[in-house]
Amino acid sequence: MEPEFVLETRGLSKEFRGFTAVDSVDLRVRTGHIHALIGPNGAGKTTVFNLLTQFLKPTRGDILYRGKSITGKKANEIARLGLVRSFQVSAVFGHMSVLENVRVALQQKLGNSYHFWKSERSLSELDERALQLLADVDLLNFAQTLAVELPYGRKRALELATTLALDPTVLLLDEPTQGMGSEDVSMVVELVRRAAVKRTVLMVEHNLSVVSTLCDRITVLARGAVLAEGDYAQVSSNALVREAYMGSEAAEQAQP
Repeated sequence: MEPEFVLETRGLSKEFRGFTAVDSVDLRVRTGHIHALIGPNGAGKTTVFNLLTQFLKPTRGDILYRGKSITGKKANEIARLGLVRSFQVSAVFGHMSVLENVRVALQQKLGNSYHFWKSERSLSELDERALQLLADVDLLNFAQTLAVELPYGRKRALELATTLALDPTVLLLDEPTQGMGSEDVSMVVELVRRAAVKRTVLMVEHNLSVVSTLCDRITVLARGAVLAEGDYAQVSSNALVREAYMGSEAAEQAQP
């Protein structure tokens, strides 16, 4: 039986030479939810992601995955457990085709990701699953296209496919719609919604329209600490949240 909360932090803190970037953050991500981590620039969102995936080590606090502490584990160990991050560091090889990119990701899941010398026949055994993943992100018609030739939005879709190839339980998305026009944003929102079926998603996202459309629960950070938490209606009506985003004068003017 799945635990109620698949990912938790308790008193999670990170200091850099006396500066507190993350300050005693208690985060609980419910199994099966799409949970957003939002806040103004400098709020500590990306640092929290780096702590969750062990790219940074916490100064204090604990991280629990499925009820067990994973604090101090290596980044690759975290990924093997099923906590997989996408969209900050691209997993796309531009000189390879879209299909080849997904196939390499599937090899990584099998533990032989660097066996580029394997025969084409051997690698083609992964094609059925790779093609299914491409279909899931609407890239089937681009299977033989070089990744470098993909439009920006499609490239992000490929990054999502390579992440899904690792079969994550919890998918961490770092600003999946950053730099996109409205058409690409709509496409990625739909892809994230599909990816969230039978898995949990935690996402950092600046686009509040995306957050309101997708997310079951939202945690708002400001100056490294949790400012508010709830559904979109709750956090968007919170005066402290409005002040953090707009400044106190603008927040007062926004009051009904």
